[in-house]
Amino acid sequence: MTLPVIAAVAAPTRDDLERWAEADREARPRRLARLRERMATEQVDGYFGVRRENTRYLTGFVLAEGEEKVAGESGRFFVSADEVVVLADSRYRVQAEEECPEARVEAVYGNLASRWPELLASLRPVSANGSNGSARSDSSAGPRARRIAVEAAFVSHGAWLRLAEAEPRVELVPVEGWVEELRAIKEPDEIERIHAACGVADAALARLLPSIRPGVTEAELALQLEWEMRTNGAEALAFDVACLSGPRAALPHGSPGARQVTPGEVLLFDFGAQVAGYRSDMTRTLFVGEPTPRDAAIYELVASAQQAALEALSRAVASGDRPTNRSIDSTARDLIVAAGHDEHFGHGLGHGIGLATHEAPALGRTAPEAPLPAPTVFSVEPGVYLDRETGVRIEDLVLFDPDARRFERLTSFPREITVVG
Repeated sequence: MTLPVIAAVAAPTRDDLERWAEADREARPRRLARLRERMATEQVDGYFGVRRENTRYLTGFVLAEGEEKVAGESGRFFVSADEVVVLADSRYRVQAEEECPEARVEAVYGNLASRWPELLASLRPVSANGSNGSARSDSSAGPRARRIAVEAAFVSHGAWLRLAEAEPRVELVPVEGWVEELRAIKEPDEIERIHAACGVADAALARLLPSIRPGVTEAELALQLEWEMRTNGAEALAFDVACLSGPRAALPHGSPGARQVTPGEVLLFDFGAQVAGYRSDMTRTLFVGEPTPRDAAIYELVASAQQAALEALSRAVASGDRPTNRSIDSTARDLIVAAGHDEHFGHGLGHGIGLATHEAPALGRTAPEAPLPAPTVFSVEPGVYLDRETGVRIEDLVLFDPDARRFERLTSFPREITVVG
């Protein structure tokens, strides 16, 4: 067995982290300006944000993965014509003041509905032509903002009704994807962090390979892979490690268990690292001992489908074109369908990645028939899954930037058949 050689990846330094933090601070006014342009076009006076990734992107306030479940209303925010308001209870007030020095921090602790009229009255609205509204007045004069955009997908029906009843003079406008569309277009420093996260993951899997042997369990390998990432540059996991062997590899999003690695079977890893808030996502299907003819044939089919999509994207970049989300999915899917595996490739070809593991753009049969944004980063991950028998997926992240004639595979781990154990 010859193990692949991956160049050593240095963990991000303190200077890197400070440089990236400064890049975010410098970028936030531009991000907010683009959102305010959308607000003016849609004729809303303010924007109420709930999604934690959007909070970090626009304000700098950081909640860890899952922390929004216990943070209450902390981290939610308003964008008005001339300021950002961040909500924080006593647990998060100091953090909000430090991470959002240019925002107004308002104390809210389980009483958002009762504070809602006062908060709305304090907002200076964005007018339809994009200019600032009239100056802020005392809240007793009533709300100046008449239409507030709300991230509807992240607000419960009950919370929505409470806010609507708290200030009936203000219309709540359900919106989706406004900030997510901004986040799909990656800034240079965002790309650099995703690339760094890919490097951490690449090196972690390379270090894990000698530990893969018959008898070791999926859960043991998953834990060791997590350790390799977290002790060599990752501040967190992008998501829980998937390590699935043999017939369990047919579960596209299965969780590792007590099943032991067995010779003659596939071993699928789906994992990612997080570096300075940004994530990687990678899947490799390895072979424990020599692959069976069936598994080798499926692997070659999946590899061919991925290569076809990568070549189509490369050609588009060379010509400065922007193919649609669906067309790239079809390029890979058509090969799998022609081989008789249509029903065995049920998910989309890829997804965007950044502050969230899954974000815009989406590549799939049901994805918007629209040109890909650019510059952007997304996964290319075809797969074939035979229920209760075997599964193969190969996933890499790519940078797509036709304007700069730049196309790059950010994942470095080899895609050729790798035999371990």
